[in-house]
Amino acid sequence: MDSLRHPTAIIHPNAKLADDVQVGAYSIIGEHVEIGAGTTIGPHVVINGHTTIGKNNRIFQFSSLGEIPQDKKYAGEPTRLEIGDDNMIREFCTFNLGTAQDGGVTRVGNKNWIMAYVHLAHDCQVGNNTIFANNAQLAGHVIVDDFAILGGFTVVHQFCQIGSHVITGMGSILFQDIPPYVTVSGNPAAPHGTNSEGLKRRGFSSAAVMAIKRAYKTLYKSGLTLEEAKTAINSQLTEHPELKIMSEFLNRSQRGIVR
Repeated sequence: MDSLRHPTAIIHPNAKLADDVQVGAYSIIGEHVEIGAGTTIGPHVVINGHTTIGKNNRIFQFSSLGEIPQDKKYAGEPTRLEIGDDNMIREFCTFNLGTAQDGGVTRVGNKNWIMAYVHLAHDCQVGNNTIFANNAQLAGHVIVDDFAILGGFTVVHQFCQIGSHVITGMGSILFQDIPPYVTVSGNPAAPHGTNSEGLKRRGFSSAAVMAIKRAYKTLYKSGLTLEEAKTAINSQLTEHPELKIMSEFLNRSQRGIVR
């Protein structure tokens, strides 16, 4: 085990690391940290707070995970950061703990590809199989659903929600929610069709892609109000079940959608 952990690494004796966890030079692992089997921690990484990291993650140098929220209301509550399995977390990423004002947990799922300088603020909820390009930044309480792709320098306002299979262009600024399957870009972000190429790569049938395009036109091109568009999309669910996640998303949206 000692050969897997550099002698300059500082690991609190109460931290719980699987036997095969690798820890690089000058990294610091705090008292309440748990790390699962097969995970590799690079040099100069700091992991603090009540942080749980699953199996087979790779965390690169200079990342800071589990530090206190950048929130003036935080008063030292034992909130958490939870990271799942098989994630790639590149250089200089910062993931903060949750806050007592929300669920108390910042959460990252499985098989996410997170590039350099990404920031996940307190209480963010990131699903599975997402891609965050360099310098994507989430303010507090943001939800990112499965298979979303955030282009480089995408900035997301607090409490926004990003649906499954969304893709954002480089430098997008988001102030409202993005429904599933939609492509957006700009400042402020505006819709530019569906992520049809990404859907095909993920195995969506041609019929499903066409149904999603029709739903997009209903939402953005028909002249209907949002409530009318939601009703129209709901009427298509039986024939096109892939629209269910769009319907559910529209019903849970609180900030309004990019439109």
